[in-house]
Amino acid sequence: MPVTYIIIGITVLISFAAYSNSNLMRQFMMNPYMISNRQQYYRFITSGFIHADHVHLFFNMFSLYFFGTTIEYIFGIIFGSAGTLYFITLYILGIIVSDIPSYMKHRNNPGYNALGASGGVASVIFASIIFQPLADIYIYFIPIPGFILGIAYIFFSWYQGKKANDNVNHDAHLYGAVFGVVFCAVLYPQSLPQFVEQIKNWEVLNRFL
Repeated sequence: MPVTYIIIGITVLISFAAYSNSNLMRQFMMNPYMISNRQQYYRFITSGFIHADHVHLFFNMFSLYFFGTTIEYIFGIIFGSAGTLYFITLYILGIIVSDIPSYMKHRNNPGYNALGASGGVASVIFASIIFQPLADIYIYFIPIPGFILGIAYIFFSWYQGKKANDNVNHDAHLYGAVFGVVFCAVLYPQSLPQFVEQIKNWEVLNRFL
C-alpha cells in the first residue's frame, strides 16, 4: 500500500476526531506562543494532521492523493527502498518548514493559531512539478502544464500573503512549495537540469523560437 494512502487515512481519522473534540483541536494547533513559551514543539507536526473543516480536509487530501503517489513512484525509481523514507521526510518537513515563518512572526501572540497539511501538500506538489514540469494539471477541466501553474501559484501565494485579508496562511503554501523544490535539488541535484531540459523541449515554447 502506498504511504500516501496511510498518511491520508491517519490525517482523516485525526481531523475527524478533532472535529468532535475541541480540546484535541486546541492541543494540536500550531500556536507559536505555546511553542515558544512552553516548548510544545510537537505542534509543528500535529497541526498538519488537523483541518479547519471538511472542505479544507478534502482539498488537501485530494491533492495529496494524486501527487503523493506520483512522487512515491519517482522516489522509488531514483532511490530504491529508501524512496519511501525520503517521501515521508519531504512531507513532514514540508509541514514544519512552512510554519517556521509564521512561528517567528507570531511567537508573542497567544491568539494566533494555524492548522492544516497545506505546507506538506505544497511540498509534494512542487516536487512533482520539478520532475514532471510538462505534465498537465487540470483546473476546471482545463489542462495547464505543471510548471506554469506552479509559477502562478507562487506569485498568488506571495501576493495573498502580503494582503493577509482572507484568514488563509498563504505563507505556508509559499514556503512549502519552495521547500519542495529545494528538497529535490539537494537530494537529487540532477532534477534541476532535467527540469530545465524538459522546459526547453516544450512544443509550445519551441514554436516561438
